[in-house]
Amino acid sequence: MARSPKNSNNNNDKRRATSYDVARIAGVSQSAVSRVFKPGASASAEMRKRVLDAAEEVGYRPNAIARGLITQRSNMVGVILSKLTNLYYPEVLVELTRRFSQRGVRVLLFALETEGDTDEILEQVLQYQVDGVVTAAMLTHKQLALFEKAGIPVIFYNRTLGELPVNSVRCDQEEGERWLVSELAASGHRRFSIISGPEDSPVSKERTTGAIEKLHELGINDVTVVVGDYGYESGRRGFREIVTQLGSPPNAVIAANDVMAIGCIDEARQGFGLQVPGDLSVVGFDGVGPASYAAYDLTTVRQPVRRMTEAAVSMLLERIEDHHLSPEKRVFSGVRVPGSSAQVSHGD
Repeated sequence: MARSPKNSNNNNDKRRATSYDVARIAGVSQSAVSRVFKPGASASAEMRKRVLDAAEEVGYRPNAIARGLITQRSNMVGVILSKLTNLYYPEVLVELTRRFSQRGVRVLLFALETEGDTDEILEQVLQYQVDGVVTAAMLTHKQLALFEKAGIPVIFYNRTLGELPVNSVRCDQEEGERWLVSELAASGHRRFSIISGPEDSPVSKERTTGAIEKLHELGINDVTVVVGDYGYESGRRGFREIVTQLGSPPNAVIAANDVMAIGCIDEARQGFGLQVPGDLSVVGFDGVGPASYAAYDLTTVRQPVRRMTEAAVSMLLERIEDHHLSPEKRVFSGVRVPGSSAQVSHGD
């Protein structure tokens, strides 16, 4: 009597179970098996149990690649992140991955050293034939045109592309910085300095510009700006550069992100013996975990990452389904966090 493939010890008799095997054992059609394993498809509880029991019996797993060949979709999306974004704000990748996975879509991560390295991975993204892309790095007009030609929708995360009609989700960087400056100025601060982020970072540019414009509106035009790289050490180094340029510490330092603000605080306290906020006020931006530590209790603006990532995922999947949807730009206000690292009015 012939043995079934499941029980055979002969490697030549072994084969991978198919959906037709499951259908035969469960007593249903092959299309019913497909519905059970397709996310979101309708199937009765009784049918689902029969199919899953049969699949367990023969060791069947649906072939995602084969399904993609049938539907002409890879069920994969590309996420482009710079190294700095992922290092200092890992919640973005975690949330994007979780939300796509809930919808049966897998994420391919393409990591850049800096935002200027996009050319190096662009061909890789296209070769994987992803269904769509979420990018937290800038693309040039030419690069965006390549995605459009390939029929791959793109969502810019926390960035946009000038006045072009692109799809984007971002935090209102300027609004957050204007609030921080207003609070500091209302408390009597007049000597301001800024530690900006990398020069190729559009987020840093928006934050720095928002702060400077608000300072100018308030009649404060003499502002010292030094360049950092979003890292802790550049926050410490930035504060030393500021003191060297001014000859003495300023009243307030506006850092382009929380990590540099924390570095600035440590350098002010340990390197110069200053009290924060007694002698110096320091503010940041992002709302990362260490910003709430008691040693810092940073005055900052927290990005609404969960809402922003949900918007990015929904927008991309909608455009994968319908490429003719018009471009959409969603802007989210940051959450104001009045900590104790700065002497501010804490007003609305």
